Formats: sequence, C-alpha cells, structure tokens
Amino acid sequence: MRWDRFFEDLEDQLDSEWEAERAALDTEAERLRLSRVALRERLVALCREPRGVALHLQDGGVHSGRLARVGADWCALVGDAPGGAGNGAGAGAVVVPLWAVTDVAAPIDAVLASVRDADPGPALAQRMGFGFVLRDLVRRRIPVALHLEGGRTLDGTIDRAGADHLDVALHEPGAPRRAENVTGYRIVPFAGVLAVRLASAFDLA
Repeated sequence: MRWDRFFEDLEDQLDSEWEAERAALDTEAERLRLSRVALRERLVALCREPRGVALHLQDGGVHSGRLARVGADWCALVGDAPGGAGNGAGAGAVVVPLWAVTDVAAPIDAVLASVRDADPGPALAQRMGFGFVLRDLVRRRIPVALHLEGGRTLDGTIDRAGADHLDVALHEPGAPRRAENVTGYRIVPFAGVLAVRLASAFDLA
C-alpha cells in the first residue's frame, strides 16, 4: 500500500509540474502575442463597442463618440457617446489621425475585450491612409473644421491633398465654398492636424 501511495504522489507531482509548465508557456505565448498588437488593432476591436469611447488629444482636447472606422493611421468617431464630454463628434463625424491621440478612454470590459479581440481589420482599411480620407473630402466638397496643434481651428473646405499636406480654402462655417465667401488659403502639413470635424454626417465607408 505504501508503494501505491508513493506512485500516486509521484503522479500528482508530475501532473502539477505539467500544469505549471503549460501555464507558463500559455503566459509566455500571450505576452508574445501582446507584444505584436498595435494600437489600431485594438481600435478595430473597439469599433464593436456601442457605448463609445473618448479620444484624448495632444492639445488636451477630447472627442467622444462611437468608433465608426479605423484606417491605416486614423480613426473616425460618429455621434456623441451618452454622457460624453469635451469636443464630441456631434451630428457629424470627426476624423482623428492616430499620431494626435495621447490616450483612449473606454469601459473596462471594452478595454479588456480589445486586448482579446485585437484585429487588423479588412485589408482595404489597412491601406487607407490619412491622405486617402482627405482626398475623399476634397472629392465630396464637404466643409470641415481643422483642429491644429497649438489650439487653432481653421474652418473651410479642403481644395486638395498632397502626399503630406493639404490646401484649405477658408470660409465661415455653414457657408458654401464660393469665391466670394473665401477669406484666405492655408497650406497645412498633415503632421499639424489633430482632428478633422465634418460639417455633416456622411458615409465613411
């Protein structure tokens, strides 16, 4: 009987060691996976969060709403999240380049889910850079408010978008982009743009 007990103890010890080793391997594998997760992949997962998020920007501004799209280096918020504060997206949308984001506020369960469900998203979205979105705004002639570093805002319509900059014709919010309404022009590097607020809602697809 003593030998039976001895072998049972050995089996229990071996099982415990195997479990510990497997747990260690699982932990290491998870650490390796997390080391490869990019911010935009977590934002893709947060697009499934109906309660919305809040994006805090380099100038201290806050844009709150539901994440609607995530591109290669930008994301778009639509509408205000319930109880949202700061510069919410309102009835339209706000496009935020990822370089402008300092932190993202979301419910704790959504934060954890974004770790678990991090996803690069559709291949097309992964190729759609900030310039692509701006060129689409040029095509649609949608008035915008450009929020720039230093706290300045430029209201107008984007006339053209190059590789790393845009041209905007300045005019009063709500006014059409006509020669008689334009008060000036600006060339703006993409790097200086913290957010682009659209004057009206439109399909971001």
